[in-house]
Amino acid sequence: MKKILSWAPAAFAVAALLAGCQNTTSSENQTTEPVVKTYTIEQFMNTTSIAGSDFAPDNSKILFSSNKTGVYNAFEVPVTGGEPRQLTNSTDNSVFAISYFPKDERILYSSDKGGNEITHLYMRSPDGTVKDLTPEPQAKANFAGWSHDQNSFFFLSNKRDPKYFDLYEMDLQAMTPKLVMKNEQGLEVGAISRDKQYIALVKSINTNSNDMYLYNTATKQLKKLTDHKQDIKYAPETFTPDNKQLYFVTDEGGEFMELKSYDLATGKTANVEKAEWDIMYTYFSRDGKYRVTAINNDARTEVKVYDTATGKQVKLPDVPAGDITGVNFSDDENLMAFYVNSPTSSSNLYVHDFRNNKTTKLTDTMNPEINEDDLVKTEVVRYKSYDGMEIPALLMKPKNASADNKVPAVLWIHGGPGGQTRLNYSPLMQYLVNHGYAVLAVNNRGSSGYGKTFFAADDKKHGDVDLKDVVKAKDFLKSTGYVAEDKIGIMGGSYGGYMVLAGLAFTPDEFAVGVNLFGVANWLRTLQSIPPYWESFREALYKEMGNPETDSAALYNKSPLFFAHQIKKPLMVLQGANDPRVLKVESDEIVAAVKKNNVPVEYVVFDDEGHGFVKKENQIEGYSAILQFLDKHLKGGPAPAGSSKN
Repeated sequence: MKKILSWAPAAFAVAALLAGCQNTTSSENQTTEPVVKTYTIEQFMNTTSIAGSDFAPDNSKILFSSNKTGVYNAFEVPVTGGEPRQLTNSTDNSVFAISYFPKDERILYSSDKGGNEITHLYMRSPDGTVKDLTPEPQAKANFAGWSHDQNSFFFLSNKRDPKYFDLYEMDLQAMTPKLVMKNEQGLEVGAISRDKQYIALVKSINTNSNDMYLYNTATKQLKKLTDHKQDIKYAPETFTPDNKQLYFVTDEGGEFMELKSYDLATGKTANVEKAEWDIMYTYFSRDGKYRVTAINNDARTEVKVYDTATGKQVKLPDVPAGDITGVNFSDDENLMAFYVNSPTSSSNLYVHDFRNNKTTKLTDTMNPEINEDDLVKTEVVRYKSYDGMEIPALLMKPKNASADNKVPAVLWIHGGPGGQTRLNYSPLMQYLVNHGYAVLAVNNRGSSGYGKTFFAADDKKHGDVDLKDVVKAKDFLKSTGYVAEDKIGIMGGSYGGYMVLAGLAFTPDEFAVGVNLFGVANWLRTLQSIPPYWESFREALYKEMGNPETDSAALYNKSPLFFAHQIKKPLMVLQGANDPRVLKVESDEIVAAVKKNNVPVEYVVFDDEGHGFVKKENQIEGYSAILQFLDKHLKGGPAPAGSSKN
């Protein structure tokens, strides 16, 4: 997978400011443009971001994570509805709830320090006391699932060797870890059978290809399940409840990932499920009554739930329009928790009771001061690139934009490089559109979700063919008739931040401004300084991006830092000081270099953030600064008041 610089825009809770747009009237037809109410950044940031779900052992409540307090903490809410109760009280480091313990109300959660990504696993007891279960200071630990007998849980840790993640099992009585599988080959765990005998793994070959393995914990034997010369991707998803088959997704024989099974006894594979798009994942409820499949249907999530006994689809609850995601079942399989998200509404948690066919909404995350009618819907569009390749994108049009009232526009470029901007609620995008900017989120070639040919089309051509796709997006914006052609900027995070710098450096006349959020400026340094725990896909990464030892000239030529003298348009840079993926020095150097050009440069650094900003106070400061920067250098005219604090 292309994940070196992956960064989820959902972490980007953004805001708004400015005053309402003035009505304008045509002298010929007296057509009045819509009145658009705008909101302050604080109002946007009062929308709560939530994630995750797990039922308590008695099914009376659900555990989830929420940033209501300014950073993520663990909360629980009754399944019958009511006010959520806060369980953890962190004020600095985000807490991401994983699960209740299977037989009591202790909880397991994950947290790092200031965004450094060195996550540990913590146990919180009902009396509020907390214990670090993986206390090795420099080791990273990731939860890997509860055992089916509910007497232990699995986790991955690189405490033995910083480069590789070994698999451990933590017994819940002794609370001491036991090594299950020593990993010395750069393998990644995909699934563990319910009887604990088998572990399904993958090993990266390149970002378009990998191999799948099966490890027998009883015999300690590792078996390679795949043999191929062409690029094929495999991803183990789950073992069947009877421990007889491994379900996996693969693009073998087609453009998209489809679901297949591998019989552990005979070694035979069989087709299970296929769609016109990628099947993203599948899993079973605890006793196998239900199976859930998610499909990446043209940038939205399409969930299907099957009754495994009949193979028929289960009718999903009637809920507001949007994507159903995060489906999770209670152990007795009578209750189903899930989220609903749409471009105009943040995620909300629901629970459905199959016994009485009743659905209950458990959260209301949108700030009640924001009227959903003031937000805009997102349209999936496509346009032809320089070579005729069709490029998908997501378009958001300000309500008052028209041929008589042309608006500035911002191109949003996702991270990855193999990421995908999806039809989810994005406070950042709604914030910009609410203040008069058209937004076009470009899923340029190399993005996931559109088939393996499209995914591989940018390999070793980064900052070239993908950038040409972005430049060509300007023609599409011009064709709308409501975008000011000379007021189109570019913005992005992570790899998208690199694309901002590449656009300003390599096509210096194309974009009016650039906003770079922790983007790569020097590929030679970035590829030489990747964290040790990325060793399992280091070679795959080099095959896609280039090896700093053997491809130094090519990497030099695609690094904006060495061409910063060509940047002549205003630039804004935002950076987390603890970022382990794109080091702060990358941003320091590009800012210093561009300043030498006598070009307006603004630089915002957060000392307590990493690769992505998760603290509300930092989001308020950073994104109000973005809007003021855009209003000054892209929209033109005096800088606005922006935040109610100003």
